[in-house]
Amino acid sequence: MAIPESALSQGSPKVKPESWYSFHVDEAPAGDRVERFLAAFAAILHYGGYRGLLDTYVAALGRCSRCTVSCPIYQVTGDPRDIPCYRTHLLLDVYKRHFSLSGWVRSRFGHGRELTEELVDELAETVWRCNACRRCSLECPLGIDHALLVHLGRYILSMARIAPKALQVSVREQLEGKTRNTSKLPRAALISNLEFLEEELEELLGLPVRFPVDQPGRDMVFFCAVSDYLMEADTLMGNAAVLFAAGDAERWTIGSGNFDAINYGLFYNDWHLERIIGRLMEEVLRLDGRSILIGECGHASRSAKEYVPVFGGDGAYPVQSITEYTYRCLQAGRITLDGRVITERVTYHDPCNMARSGWIVDQPRAVLKSFVKNFVEMEPHGRANYCCGGGGGLVSLDETHEYRMEVAGRLKAEQLRQTRANICVAPCANCKKQLKELVEHYQIPCRVVGLHDLILQALVIPGATDPRQRREYMATQLE
Repeated sequence: MAIPESALSQGSPKVKPESWYSFHVDEAPAGDRVERFLAAFAAILHYGGYRGLLDTYVAALGRCSRCTVSCPIYQVTGDPRDIPCYRTHLLLDVYKRHFSLSGWVRSRFGHGRELTEELVDELAETVWRCNACRRCSLECPLGIDHALLVHLGRYILSMARIAPKALQVSVREQLEGKTRNTSKLPRAALISNLEFLEEELEELLGLPVRFPVDQPGRDMVFFCAVSDYLMEADTLMGNAAVLFAAGDAERWTIGSGNFDAINYGLFYNDWHLERIIGRLMEEVLRLDGRSILIGECGHASRSAKEYVPVFGGDGAYPVQSITEYTYRCLQAGRITLDGRVITERVTYHDPCNMARSGWIVDQPRAVLKSFVKNFVEMEPHGRANYCCGGGGGLVSLDETHEYRMEVAGRLKAEQLRQTRANICVAPCANCKKQLKELVEHYQIPCRVVGLHDLILQALVIPGATDPRQRREYMATQLE
């Protein structure tokens, strides 16, 4: 159960790290951050399920630093503060000192780390240097999920009103604002954009492919990152074209009451996470839908897949990613892809939120290899992939741009360069944004697209324009 905000006293402390990767937070008189941090920690321990996990980690955690070999940030900086278990120790030390009997007893004799204003500052800085990509979890011999502790640290800080302002503003608009989505896209603009995309699809395919809106009783209610409606037209058109080609044009719909799959709560606040998942399920209920279909977005897919069952209980709706759906259609022979269309060298980036657990790794590769003849892997890839550098919400914070380019994304940029690929497929809204910025920053001759961007070019539909002609038309649009 996530912590209710009313459990904490009102106020709004601030922290202003002086380093160039600092972030903005709400303003308030300094000096009460220790009290608010401890109050938030106590409330989360009371209302949440973290205490048992923290006790286990306190008993198990060592200082072997095996995680250094897997952390892409530490490998660039060499800064001890970027060692995953260092951050974990900071939080666990506070827990032991202030929330365990042994810590209290030891403190009577001058032992243990007491929480100070300086330590709050350090925690606020270090937890936002991490991409929360969970790559370190692959190396930890004790099975410590350091990214989960980063999340907990961010959660505590956010409930103490210490959090990046950009995330606060976006979540406030999504949950309480006029448009109820993170990009402040009005319903009228959504409808207008979809009508425009339908015209584009008809011109491209020669067939009337539609984006159904507010159709009740459909099997699948579609949610994507709302930014896709503004910036990823080819991805959305590819989604609709696959559903049309598979014979499911009458089985899906977009809901105009909630059309944003973004869930920033996954990055930093369980209470927001739960409320956003609740809104997702409310929209499916409103439309009398039967399942949830998530577009090309790593964190949106993971948050729905993992937390709709948690917060939905017995009434939880089945969840699938559009990548899974397309793979299943291909395996069942419901769609066909023309292998003569994509001639460039293509590589694939694994979004951490889908690949780290092993959930979606082989499916997109099977789809790509079915029609891309010149496919090359990044190394490492799959579960061991490097984060794009914008994970954990960092890509949404404009003030972290230099940090994302020079530190968090440096290994990914080098990895991409070494493939010598002309096209990088990244089925995630956040990854695409970060990778496009990396390609520009490092001047890598590679184009970043979604999985369904390429599928749109190669999809074979009876009665539609020949894929090769479609490819030529789309190529002219890029010029």
